[in-house]
Amino acid sequence: MNDQARLIRLIMELRQTGIADTRVLSVIERIPRDQFVLPNFADQAFENTALPIEQGQTISQPFVVAFMTAALELGDRHRVLEIGTGSGYQAAILSKLCRRVYTIERYKSLLQIAEQRFRDLDMHNIVSRHGDGSVGWPEQAPFDRILATAAAAVVPEALKEQLKDGGILVIPVGRESQHQDIVRIRRDGDTFTEEKMLPVRFVPLVDGIAAEK
Repeated sequence: MNDQARLIRLIMELRQTGIADTRVLSVIERIPRDQFVLPNFADQAFENTALPIEQGQTISQPFVVAFMTAALELGDRHRVLEIGTGSGYQAAILSKLCRRVYTIERYKSLLQIAEQRFRDLDMHNIVSRHGDGSVGWPEQAPFDRILATAAAAVVPEALKEQLKDGGILVIPVGRESQHQDIVRIRRDGDTFTEEKMLPVRFVPLVDGIAAEK
């Protein structure tokens, strides 16, 4: 089976598992996931599974990427903050659905690899930063949407504060060794409404910038 056949199979599987947002499915079909994985996992790039990347991190399962992206209810004029650049795949998906993506990664080496991928794919509406994602990006706030790709034990107040009135934050919540859920938070003035959406398993959201050898 070639990559195109694997991609078609993946899109069909995402539809069958409940992903109904045609804009999200179309972008997943267009973004070459094989360019965001380690070379020795390229033959598995179009499988509906998470895969390891550098620094002990992972590229999320396509279903989870599609689910969280759809949960954001993106508009093409939105400014989106992503916490945890990782491989860059999720930011790449977001970049095709909104006006601008601001993405933060605590591992400098991961960020540099992702930035090169963005350049290679001519993705010019992604702004990246090496830093502590738990504090968000105050200089660019407020954001229409915020997406975290690591699980917080408690939703960081900084992220809620940087959400625009009427905005949406999607974040996995729960400790690494315990139950985690994707939670969607909507802001209405000073009121934040939380909705549990899907049980998941993510690496933890860690304060600070990673020390690398």
